[in-house]
Amino acid sequence: AVPELVAGLTVTCATDGNHGRSVAWGAERFGCRAVIFLHETVSQGREDAIARFGAEVRRVPGDYDDSVREAARVAAQEGWFVVSDTSWPGYEDVPRHVMQGYEIMADEAYEALDEPPTHLFLQTGVGGMAAAVVACAKRRWGAERPVVVLADPEGAACWAESFAAGSPKVAQGEVETMQAGLACGEVSLLAWEILRDHGDWVITVPDGAVGPMMRRLADGAPPVAAGESAVAGLCACLGADAGMRRALGLDANSRVLAFATEGDTDPALYREIVGRSAGEVRDGA
Repeated sequence: AVPELVAGLTVTCATDGNHGRSVAWGAERFGCRAVIFLHETVSQGREDAIARFGAEVRRVPGDYDDSVREAARVAAQEGWFVVSDTSWPGYEDVPRHVMQGYEIMADEAYEALDEPPTHLFLQTGVGGMAAAVVACAKRRWGAERPVVVLADPEGAACWAESFAAGSPKVAQGEVETMQAGLACGEVSLLAWEILRDHGDWVITVPDGAVGPMMRRLADGAPPVAAGESAVAGLCACLGADAGMRRALGLDANSRVLAFATEGDTDPALYREIVGRSAGEVRDGA
């Protein structure tokens, strides 16, 4: 009876590309319908990747936060099940489960290290990934947890503005950044509850730093194919000037951990930025 029950469900979410792709994959795998909401600046390549899993894609005028509100509105009207990675008052259980999923990544990384990191550099977006990584570090190391540095896109600096105000704030101005998966103007309330106490610094990252970092990783040994939303943490770390490094306690003895949280999720855009495909990068071409 379970397949029949699942077949009658519709799951939905808003996305900049990556989370919606995972929800569409899960819906296809379990045999239910998926309707994914994209805002107007999400690339066609990311839309196509979602649609390939059989999901219905709906475009929404405005930015990511507009698409979140529209997905929630339509879901309430239609009786659909929202599977979101951001939380708001009255909607916390599912985002909490999503964050617990992110913790698997953190736990595996920590287990692989001979020594604990001194610093975590984490890109933000709504903050769910960063909060999960930090919560896992806090449970493992307690008061000896690493210094936590959040990396906000300059064009979507909701975490920088929230930390400056001491409470969740909407990013001022138009939310616009090439760091598509981080193009969020409002923080997740669940993430805020963790990062307000265990986030130490926020650094804003200009879009101009992203392409060079993607190419630097592609040319590395070993090469890493990291997408435009994957490198903000590294940009914040390697772009810090001498004064910022002193403030962070960052020196030659530091052990820095960052996470490259996407590959070439838009292959055409990745090739445009890096100059070759992710496959060519991995093959050393």
